[in-house]
Amino acid sequence: MRFLCIDLGDKRTGLAICDGDEIMASPLAVIEGQKNLHDEIIKYANDYQAQGLVFGLALNMDGTEGERAIHTRKFAEQIKTKTNLPVFFQDERLSTFSAGNKLSQTGLTHKKKKFRIDAIAAAEILKSFIEKRKTEK
Repeated sequence: MRFLCIDLGDKRTGLAICDGDEIMASPLAVIEGQKNLHDEIIKYANDYQAQGLVFGLALNMDGTEGERAIHTRKFAEQIKTKTNLPVFFQDERLSTFSAGNKLSQTGLTHKKKKFRIDAIAAAEILKSFIEKRKTEK
């Protein structure tokens, strides 16, 4: 199944996509701002023929859901009303930290890293989701 992963942020939202065999997750894009965000995400889902949406869920370190996770769930429900795609959630704790570690070796400027980190974090979330699905089969 081909999934589009969304790492929802206040300023930037990272997107990642996986192949239909669920082997590789790749950073796709970063959407700046919140204007028309629902429509932008749906457009990417349609353009890349996603069969499901995976939202990174910002859990607290103790595993509980805080304000950010509640916001993500509400946002996902709003998108679900506009599309027939199934919606999934994946724990995103430490995904941005992991993405930052990967970018630290690239030699990119801080500004370029800042723009790419959200898509890379989305790919990290999607990789975790795919691995979880494999162990549940």
